[in-house]
Amino acid sequence: MFRHTKRLQTEEIGHIEMLATMVARLLEGAPATATADAVEDPVMAAVLGGMDPQQAIIAGGGALPANCQGVPWNGGYIVASGNLLADFRANAAAEAQGRLQTARLYNMTDDPGVKAMLQFNLARDTVHQKQWLKAIEELEADGLETPIVPDAFFDEEDQTHNRTIWGLSDGTDGPKGGWTEGDDALEYLLDPEPLGGPGTAPAPDPELFGTYSTVQDLKGTVKAKAKSTAKKVSAKKSTRSRKR
Repeated sequence: MFRHTKRLQTEEIGHIEMLATMVARLLEGAPATATADAVEDPVMAAVLGGMDPQQAIIAGGGALPANCQGVPWNGGYIVASGNLLADFRANAAAEAQGRLQTARLYNMTDDPGVKAMLQFNLARDTVHQKQWLKAIEELEADGLETPIVPDAFFDEEDQTHNRTIWGLSDGTDGPKGGWTEGDDALEYLLDPEPLGGPGTAPAPDPELFGTYSTVQDLKGTVKAKAKSTAKKVSAKKSTRSRKR
C-alpha cells in the first residue's frame, strides 16, 4: 500500500511537469503584443491578457510549476497526516476536483494537442479515484480503521453533541435524511437552543489602540440574555398550549 502511494505521488509530480510544459509550449513565441488578440476570447479576457507575465519574467518562457495566479507548487499540497484513511479520503477528493477542472478545460479549447493531453489526464484521474476508493475499502476490511477517523476517543467526546444535527435551514427535508434512520441514527433538532452565554470579545490591549466600548459590550450582553429568556418563555407557553 505504501509503494502504491509512492507511485501515485510520483505520477502526480509528472502531471505537474506535463501541465507546466503544455502552458510553456502554448505561449512559445507569443509576444506581449498578442494580448490584444488574445483578450477577444472571454476566458483570456477574464484573466486580463493573453499571457502570464511571470511566464516570461520569471521562467523566461520556459515551464513554470505554478498555478494561474503564479503561486508556485510546493510540498504543502501533500496530505500526510499519519492516518491512512484520512489521507486516502483527501486524495480521492483531490482527484475528483482535478478531474472536474480538467473536464472544464477540455471544453474550453479546440487545440487538438491540448485535448489529447487532457484526455490522458482525465483517464489517469479516473484510475486514481478508483485506486484510492479501493484502498479505503481495504483499510476498513482489514480492520485498520472504521468509517469515523480516528477510531478512538469516542468515550472522551461530548456524548450529547455526537448524535445530534442542528436544524438551521428553512427547508423541511432535513429530518427525512438517511442520517436519522438505522442503528446509529442521529437526532435532528428542529429548534436547537444556542449553547453557552452571549458571545463577547475580550477587551484589547490598550497599547494596541483598538476601538472598544465596555458600554456597548454590556448592552449586547443584556440584549442577548433578554432575547434568550423571551424565547424560553414562549417555548413553555407553546408546550402548555399543545397539552391543553
